[in-house]
Amino acid sequence: MRQCGVLLPVASLPSAYGIGCFSKEAYEFVDRLKAAGQSYWQILPLGPTSYGDSPYQSFSTFAGNPYFIDPEDLVERGFLTKADCDSYDFGDDPLYIDYAKIYESRFLLLRKAWKNSRIAQDKGFQDFVKENSHWLDDYALYMAVKASFDNVCWVQWEEDIKTRRPSALKAYREKFAEEIQFYQFQQYLFRVQWEKLKAYANSQGIRIIGDIPIYVAFDSSDAWANPELFQFDEDCNPTAVAGCPPDAFSVTGQLWGNPLYNWAYHKETGYQWWIKRLAACYQMYDVVRIDHFRAFDAYYSIPADADTAEHGQWMPGPGYELFDAMKKELGKKQVIAEDLGFLTPSVLKLLKKTGYPGMKVLQFAFDSREESDYLPHNYPHNCVVYTGTHDNDTVVGWYQTLGKRDKKFCNAYLNYRRNAREPLHWALIRAALSSVADLAVIPMQDYLGLGSEARINTPSTVGQNWKWRMEAGAFTEELAAKMREYAALYGRAERQSAAGK
Repeated sequence: MRQCGVLLPVASLPSAYGIGCFSKEAYEFVDRLKAAGQSYWQILPLGPTSYGDSPYQSFSTFAGNPYFIDPEDLVERGFLTKADCDSYDFGDDPLYIDYAKIYESRFLLLRKAWKNSRIAQDKGFQDFVKENSHWLDDYALYMAVKASFDNVCWVQWEEDIKTRRPSALKAYREKFAEEIQFYQFQQYLFRVQWEKLKAYANSQGIRIIGDIPIYVAFDSSDAWANPELFQFDEDCNPTAVAGCPPDAFSVTGQLWGNPLYNWAYHKETGYQWWIKRLAACYQMYDVVRIDHFRAFDAYYSIPADADTAEHGQWMPGPGYELFDAMKKELGKKQVIAEDLGFLTPSVLKLLKKTGYPGMKVLQFAFDSREESDYLPHNYPHNCVVYTGTHDNDTVVGWYQTLGKRDKKFCNAYLNYRRNAREPLHWALIRAALSSVADLAVIPMQDYLGLGSEARINTPSTVGQNWKWRMEAGAFTEELAAKMREYAALYGRAERQSAAGK
């Protein structure tokens, strides 16, 4: 079945309080997607972000980002007043997130809501805490203890709590009981609001594509609570870290710094931690995009003391065993495999054996020197095509920096002329939608025809990423009607007006 969707991070939604959240604007976005003939909304990871604000570096793989809690819902619940919400500075630029101001203000607002909530008496809260104790107990304690140590990473904590001695765990749980409840409160609100939004999206025929980073952050409750899962030495320091070798994005490679998995231990336990992680994802999303899929076949291991990723080595991953265990315990689930980059025959074999669709990115297609698997005429049906991803420039920005020969090839392939009535971004969107790929997902910035100012992330850089927000009112009825027209033209939506008549 041919379908299409839109990629837009939750953080990039417009909202009244500095960052996209589960507010009325999210529901309006879902309505527009429906009017536009879309079937999917793809988002980025929803975990609580740490330093650098990347959703791929989170304090927990199970927790949700408290920034996404809608303050207006807290007003409706009686936890806050509108005056409370308006009394904090969340930044004044509607197009970019000011993370410093969000960090300084959002938790103060949430703390006020918590103190007003009497949440301990709430049956829903009590049930949530109990049902999610397998990760929430460690996460809430981790965040409380971390705050008490001036937010340094857990390896710098006092030895007794760093190594999780039972007596220390008991003492810290008693000492920070109230603070632990504050973090539980955040997670409860996040889950309630997200599940309500997802249920609404599903009721409108919109399915959610979530995103799971293959690795967890070193500075996380996951690493602290489960050191046996990772390649750590006796002092709980990583012996090697994750990244990828030099490529088109970076001449020295990408040094992510995440701890690597102790795959031998995971195998001994039947991959139970991974199965719990994936099960949690399918409680949150309809489809899961697994980031850096190739590392399940072979992962890039970089010495922990290296300054760049140039001198790593490839090591064998768990292969099909992990996915076989997942299928046996969770049943057949929808997965999108992020299989970008140089793929060896063994990676391609693993992908084929799982049956998961891989990704095709049009921005990678137009190399005039050689034939490319990313050109639409080479696609299989079982794939997902994108004009670009969160790691790419927008197509408008990308095209402006394209080399002369590659641009000439791109123009010829798309039958595009500069004086054409159809702008370049629509020519790329048309190429994606008209391809044989079962699913086409287009970043919202490309539908809006925005330039590099709307780029989400530039790999191997820090400071300017994850900030872009869609302007309020930008997703117009007219744009939705045009999106539906294109989706219907290429068999990805019913032929009807944007109003559904």
